[in-house]
Amino acid sequence: MSSEGKEQHDLSPRDSAEGNDPSSPSGIHLELQRESSTDFKQFETNDQCRPYPRILIERQEKSNTNFKQFVIKKLQNCQCSPTKAKNTILGFLPVLQWLPKYDLKKNILGDVMSGLIVGILLVPQSIAYSLLAGQEPVYGLYTSFFASIIYFLLGTSRHISVGIFGVLCLMIGETVDRELQKAGYDNARSASSLGMLSNGSTLLNHTSDRICDKSCYAIMVGSSVTFMAGVYQVAMGFFQVGFVSVYLSDALLSGFVTGASFTILTSQAKYLLGLSLPRSNGVGSLITTWIHIFRNIHKTNLCDLITSLLCLLVLLPTKELNEHFKSKLKAPIPVELVVVVAATLASHFGKLHENYNSSIAGHIPTGFMPPRVPEWNLIPRVAVDAIAISIIGFAITVSLSEMFAKKHGYTVRANQEMYAIGFCNIIPSFFHCFTTSAALAKTLVKESTGCQTQLSGVVTALVLLLVLLVIAPLFYSLQKSVLGVITIVNLRGALRKFRDLPKMWSISRMDTVIWFVTMLSSALLSTEIGLLVGVCFSMFCVILRTQKPKISLLGLVEGSEVFESLSAYKNLQTKPGIKIFRFVAPLYYINKECFKSALYKQTVNPLLVKAAWKKAAKRKVKEEVVTLGGIQDEVSVQLSHDPLELNTIVIDCSAIQFLDTAGIHTLKEVRRDYEAIGIQVLLAQCNPSVRDSLTKGEYCQNEEENLLFYSVYEAMAFAEASKNQKGICVPNGLSLSSD
Repeated sequence: MSSEGKEQHDLSPRDSAEGNDPSSPSGIHLELQRESSTDFKQFETNDQCRPYPRILIERQEKSNTNFKQFVIKKLQNCQCSPTKAKNTILGFLPVLQWLPKYDLKKNILGDVMSGLIVGILLVPQSIAYSLLAGQEPVYGLYTSFFASIIYFLLGTSRHISVGIFGVLCLMIGETVDRELQKAGYDNARSASSLGMLSNGSTLLNHTSDRICDKSCYAIMVGSSVTFMAGVYQVAMGFFQVGFVSVYLSDALLSGFVTGASFTILTSQAKYLLGLSLPRSNGVGSLITTWIHIFRNIHKTNLCDLITSLLCLLVLLPTKELNEHFKSKLKAPIPVELVVVVAATLASHFGKLHENYNSSIAGHIPTGFMPPRVPEWNLIPRVAVDAIAISIIGFAITVSLSEMFAKKHGYTVRANQEMYAIGFCNIIPSFFHCFTTSAALAKTLVKESTGCQTQLSGVVTALVLLLVLLVIAPLFYSLQKSVLGVITIVNLRGALRKFRDLPKMWSISRMDTVIWFVTMLSSALLSTEIGLLVGVCFSMFCVILRTQKPKISLLGLVEGSEVFESLSAYKNLQTKPGIKIFRFVAPLYYINKECFKSALYKQTVNPLLVKAAWKKAAKRKVKEEVVTLGGIQDEVSVQLSHDPLELNTIVIDCSAIQFLDTAGIHTLKEVRRDYEAIGIQVLLAQCNPSVRDSLTKGEYCQNEEENLLFYSVYEAMAFAEASKNQKGICVPNGLSLSSD
C-alpha cells in the first residue's frame, strides 16, 4: 500500500478533530486552506443578498382517523340499497347493459358471420387440442361450447374469442399424464385387452368406489385442475390482485409461448408418424421424446406419414394465402374443416384403420354427459399446477382484451375479465371441460370477419352445439395424424417470433435476453419451470438495471430552465463552482455504493481531499520544526484538486423513485463528507415519496427543510446566491456557515 493510501486509510475521527483545532499550527494552516477552497467567485453582489424566486408549497393537514372510525366508515359504505344492488348486478353481468341496446341492423350480420366462421374453425381445433390435453375429442368440443356461452354473459371485450388455447392444453396434458402414471394407468395398454364400456372406453379400477377407465380419470384430473385455476382467477378478481400479470412482460410471454410451441410440436410428432409412444414428463421431456421417436422411427406407420405430408402440403400454403390476402377476403378459407372432412371420408371409405392400422379418433358420443363435481381428492395434488395455468390464462386474456379494446375505441374492465375467465373455468369444470383462455389466432379471425359484439360467441356456441348433437359421430374414422398436423400448423405464429429478434435486439437487448432465456427454459426444461425461470430472470434483470444505472452531469439548455446530460448534448451551459448530478434509479441497499462511487468520480472524492489536506498539514508542521532562527521558508502546498473550485453539488432526484434506510444513510454520509471540505449538497426535484422518506429519516433539521428544492433551476439559483462567502445571509433566512 502506498504512503498516500496508508494516510487515507489511517484517517480517524480523532485525527480530523486534531486537524480542525485552530490553536495548532496545522489547524491554522488548514483553516487557511479551507478558506481558500471556499473562496468562490462573486456573483454580481455587493454586500446584500441577491433575491431569487423560491417555490413554497404548504402541506395538507392529514386527519388522524383511528382504526375504529375506519371500520365504521367502510361498513357504512357497504350498506345495501336498490341502486347499489342494481349496479352490482349490472357490473357482474355486462350482457344486461349492452344487449338491450343492441343495434340489430348494424351489428347482426357481422356477428353472425364471425360466429359461424370461428365455430367452423373451432370444430377441428377443439378435437385436435383435446389430444394435446390428454383428453378424448368430445371434451374439447364441450370446453369451447361452455366457454363461448359464459364469456358472452360475463365478458367486457367485444372481440376476443375464448376457448381452447394450445399452451394451456399442453400444461393440462402434462399434469394429466403425470397423474395417470401415479394412478397406475399404463399408457401402452391396448384397448383390446380390457373390457369395453358402452361408449367404447376401457375399464380400470379407480381408488374411489366406482369404476373409472383411463379416459374418465384423465378428464377428472383435467376438470380438477380447471376448477382450481378458475378459483384462483376469481380470487384474484375479488382481491384485485391483477398486478400479478405485470410480472409477465411481453418479451417473457412471447418467449414462453414460443418455447411451449416446441414442446407442443414434439408431443404431436408421434401422431404424424403413427407411433405409439408414452408421453414424457418432467425436466427434459422434449429431448427424451425425440430420443424415443428416433429409437422407434423404424416403426413409422406409412399410411399416417403419407396422410400427414398431404395435409401439410394443403394446410400450409392455404394458411399463408389466408394471411396474405386477409384484407381482400371477406372471410378466411375454412381449409381445416375441408381437410378434416376430406380426410375422414378417405379414411372411412379406404378403411385405413382396418387395412393399415392407422390411428383414428374413435367414437365421439352425441349429447352431453351428466354434470359431475371435480374429484376433491385430486385438488391438493393439482393445486400447484393450477397456479401457473391460472396466471397464464388470465394474463393472455386481459392483454388481448385490452389490445383490441384500444384498437376499436372502447374500454374493458380488467377486474371483470378476471371474473369472466375464472367462471369460464369453474362452471365448465362440472361439465367435463378443461382450462380455457383467449386465443390470439381465433380472436384475429373473429375481428377480421366483422365481429361487433360478443353475440358472435353465441353463434359459435350454436355451431358447436350442432356438432355435439348431430355431427360428432361422423368423425369416428378421422386419423389422429390429421389432428396433429392441424395443431402443428397453428404454431406458425409463435415460431415466427424468431423473425422479430433482430428488431427486438435493436430496441432492447435486455428484453431479447429475457426472451431467449424463457424460450429455452420452457422448451428444454418444462413449461412450469420455464415460466418460473423467466419470471425470476426478468426480475433479476430489473434489479441489474438499478444496480448499474445511468449517471451523468447536467448542463443548462440555453434560454430555458431545462437541464440535460453533458455527455449526450452539445452547447450546454455550466456555472462555475456548481455541478449537477443525476442518478437514474431508486437509491437503495443494492446500489448505494454505486451511487457514492459515481458521485465521487464525477465531482470530487472528499476522502482523498481530506487525506491530501492532512498530508500537507503534517509536512508543513515538520518544516516549521526544522527551520532555524524563526525564519520559515514559504512553502506553498499545491493540492491541485478541482474541489478548491467547487462549492455546491446539486443532486437531481427526479429519477430516484424511492429511498430505503440505506439510501437515506448514504445521502447523509455524502452530505457530511462534502460539508467537511466546504462543499454544500442540495437535493432537487424529489418526488413526494422521497421527500417523505427524507423527513422520516431526519435528513434535514427543521431549519434546513428549505434545502429541498422543487426544481434543479431553483437549486442552482440558490447555489449562485450563496457562493459569495461563508456565513452569508440568503433570502430564505438560512445561515450557510459551516461552523
